[in-house]
Amino acid sequence: MTPKERAERAAAAMWAGDRASEWIGMELIEVDEGYAVLELTVQAHHTNGHGTCHGGVSFMLADSAFAFACNARNQNTVGQHTFMSYLAPGFEGDRLRATAREVSLTGRSGIYDVVVRNQAGKVLAEFRGISRAIAGTHFDEGGEA
Repeated sequence: MTPKERAERAAAAMWAGDRASEWIGMELIEVDEGYAVLELTVQAHHTNGHGTCHGGVSFMLADSAFAFACNARNQNTVGQHTFMSYLAPGFEGDRLRATAREVSLTGRSGIYDVVVRNQAGKVLAEFRGISRAIAGTHFDEGGEA
C-alpha cells in the first residue's frame, strides 16, 4: 500500500465517524501522508454578530484539516496543543480552504501548520497543531507495513 492509499483509507475510516465536520458542512478534498485539504462554504448560520465567519467555524475547519493530516499514517493521533492567528475575516458565501502540512514528526509527536484561505487565495488564518500518537489504528492493514 502506498502512503497516499494508506492516507485515503485512514481518512475514509475517520470521515465515516466524523459527525462534527459533516454537520458543519465541511468537505474532504484531498489527503496524503502528512497532508490534508478541507473546504467549507460559509453559510448564514456560520456568521457572528459582526456579519463575518465566526472564528470557531474557521478554527474547526483548520482543526479538522490538522486531524486528517496527522492521522494519515493509520495511527490514531490526537491534538495535544493548538493555536490560531486570525488575519482577515471571511464572509457569507466565501469558500474557505484549509490546507494542512506536516512540519515535523519525531516519535509520537508531530507539528502541523494549517493555512485557511478564501476563494481568492487570501489568507484568513494560520493554525499550528501539535499532535500526539496514541494506541490504535483506523483500519486493519492485515500485517502490511
